[in-house]
Amino acid sequence: MRISIPVRLTALLCAALLLPLGTPPGTTAATPLPASLAWGWPLTGKPAVANAFDPPAKPWLAGHRGVDLAAEQGAAVLAPTSGVVTFSGVVVNRGVLTIAEPGGLRISLEPVVSELRPGDPVAKGAQIGVLQGPTHCDGAGAACLHWGVRRGEEYLDPLQFIMDLRPSVLLPLDSP
Repeated sequence: MRISIPVRLTALLCAALLLPLGTPPGTTAATPLPASLAWGWPLTGKPAVANAFDPPAKPWLAGHRGVDLAAEQGAAVLAPTSGVVTFSGVVVNRGVLTIAEPGGLRISLEPVVSELRPGDPVAKGAQIGVLQGPTHCDGAGAACLHWGVRRGEEYLDPLQFIMDLRPSVLLPLDSP
């Protein structure tokens, strides 16, 4: 059986972009990133997302500039990737830990109580503190870890560093 060049190119593009062949149009796939690119979850296991990333249209407007991950008070907080602590302290009434990763991104986690101090290196997956204090989710009768990522002043969806969030696209196949 002879496969035409456009069909082979379509298959290669889908594989290269981690897009499954045959995905119905309009659906999205959250496939894991290759291990060499992916960060880890900042909590053990795969926590539920209590509140999704919802950036504001303008920097000064209200929005949710990170994700809230369901967790219990006292849960171990892990470094999603390697980096260096740039801030460890209290902001308003919550413990905040900020990590700069080598690519220039800043990761913030709250409420976290940690013994780490600015300048301390952290390794991906290492425990960096515990979830303790008031959280974004307290009104719902549960606690959560707020996880934010910034590039300069731009907030990014932290989940994009765990999963490929690009929409799947079904490319047309040429008829033989």
